[in-house]
Amino acid sequence: MSVAVGDEITISPSELRELGEQMQRFLLEYQFAMQEVETKLAILREEFVHMHEYNPIEHVTSRVKTPESLISKVERRGVEPDVDSIRREIHDIAGVRVTCAFIRDVYRLFDLLTQQDDVTVLEVEDYIEHPKSNGYKSLHTIISVPVYLSTGRIDVPVEVQFRTIAMDFWASLEHKIFYKYQRQVPAQLLDDLKSAAVTASELDNRMQQLHVQMHGEQPATSPINLREIREVRERIRRV
Repeated sequence: MSVAVGDEITISPSELRELGEQMQRFLLEYQFAMQEVETKLAILREEFVHMHEYNPIEHVTSRVKTPESLISKVERRGVEPDVDSIRREIHDIAGVRVTCAFIRDVYRLFDLLTQQDDVTVLEVEDYIEHPKSNGYKSLHTIISVPVYLSTGRIDVPVEVQFRTIAMDFWASLEHKIFYKYQRQVPAQLLDDLKSAAVTASELDNRMQQLHVQMHGEQPATSPINLREIREVRERIRRV
């Protein structure tokens, strides 16, 4: 029997075993959805390379949470330990990270991916236009893609992050520092990280300007319609 402790839910050993078995099957849906997004990105990359002689994607990484990691998050978040609740409350089970050379490519790829008929945008956090207080920059989105199983169609959420090489390098460094100091990072290091974020942002802007000069394109602007995304999210919640 599940027991609530504060904001967490403690799961009994028998529930934990049963949930673990369910998770193995459940996570397959997210693996298939992640592969669907990877395929869409690969098609866009191949088209750009062959038709435009330009590759907007430097590299793509992806992951699906392990059953142990997901169950731990279920407990931390206080989510009821059943598949329906987890599907409704946790949207970063499958994740894809797209690294680009230029800020413009970040928004271009977001636009091209989310305009596809079978992709629904559920949520967007634009930390490029509005960086976090520590200097973190990236474009985070939750999209829903259809997966066709033997039992029929199911729409599965996937978190997709878009960032430049400079943003990715900074985020990787921050992660390593926080891991080394077990999140108790000295104030001086935090200040240095914030300064490094400013330097990385200046580099991105300078490289973007050079890119515009070379190709005669307009500077990067966000194509994100937050009002439209909120309206879609509200319609889905009412279903």
